[in-house]
Amino acid sequence: MVDKKLVKFTEEARRRGYGDFKIKEALLNHGWSAAEIEKAFVYLAPKNKSGNEVTLFLDDELIKGLDKRAKKNLFTISEQIEDILRRSVINQKNKKSPYDEKLDDTLVSIFSRNNTGPKKK
Repeated sequence: MVDKKLVKFTEEARRRGYGDFKIKEALLNHGWSAAEIEKAFVYLAPKNKSGNEVTLFLDDELIKGLDKRAKKNLFTISEQIEDILRRSVINQKNKKSPYDEKLDDTLVSIFSRNNTGPKKK
């Protein structure tokens, strides 16, 4: 049987924007057993998962950078992450080779090892 107080606390914490990791951490620190916590999260799990959900654990510095970029683009952080991933996938599809070299200096390109080898006649 799932503890209803635990379920209500978890729902309220999610509604206030806390992630599952932080919620579990707080509950463990306040004496709840891992088994009880897991039962509550299983109880709250959506019954029809779509399979396209990803959980990321990011440090505070990265979150601040994403938040700044998201505000600039008028996105939420999750929308910004989705946009970054979408653009990355599109850019990978457009590349002709797995490694596109970008050279800033023509001297580097002249003396690059990529151009060495036997001279063609």
